[in-house]
Amino acid sequence: MEDDDVTGQRISEVFVELASTLVDDFDVVDFLHLLTDRCVELLAVSSSGIVLSDESGRLQVVASTSRTTHDLELLELETHEGPCVATFATGDPIVNLDMATAAVRWPTFAAAAAETGVVRATSLPLRLRGRVIGALNLFSDAGEPLADTAVALGQALADVATIGLINERSLRERTLLSEQLQNTLQSRIVIEQAKGVLAARAGIGVADAFVRLRHRARRTGVPLTVLADAVVAGELHLDATGAALPIVGAPHSESS
Repeated sequence: MEDDDVTGQRISEVFVELASTLVDDFDVVDFLHLLTDRCVELLAVSSSGIVLSDESGRLQVVASTSRTTHDLELLELETHEGPCVATFATGDPIVNLDMATAAVRWPTFAAAAAETGVVRATSLPLRLRGRVIGALNLFSDAGEPLADTAVALGQALADVATIGLINERSLRERTLLSEQLQNTLQSRIVIEQAKGVLAARAGIGVADAFVRLRHRARRTGVPLTVLADAVVAGELHLDATGAALPIVGAPHSESS
């Protein structure tokens, strides 16, 4: 009972440790390596690794407790064999897979795993509300299978990681979207200013001025914002076709 209390206390400490890293600027790679280390410590497995999908949906090995485990997981991704690939594809866990059974379905993976001393493999999904972003992999060199309590704990650790990773991705996406929106708004301001400058110089309406800007952008491949900056700075004046006109007082002018 005393051992159970100690184990329970350590589990609580690990969850606090993981949660404390989930801050706005947390180091994702360090967090995932910490998670794999704690899985080996708490679940009595010999090694652990994590694969994650990138923006294109391709799996990448992002953390492992040893070089051997890293290479084994790379083999899974290269050959499209193994429990982590299947778990990512289906969202379902694969628990206590022995290598003799694995050899029927994934002979290359099973042979490589057996060579490293792996007897059993468990793969748990990094999943939140139907969204699967990767898999947590647990390898054992002992004959005893993982107990149900250990599997449940492993899934809980995987869930904590998933929440942190999805929050980090969402924050990054929101930040990127905010920056893109700000840049777009700033671009519109510059373009509106350029339209006014062109309209005043040529004695035309702002709609016609915008047509000249667009003609120039299409002819030269230069972004509208860059052209607008040049117009506002007094470095560029355009005729009705979008060709550059001499600017009065300028020592040099751009040719069309």
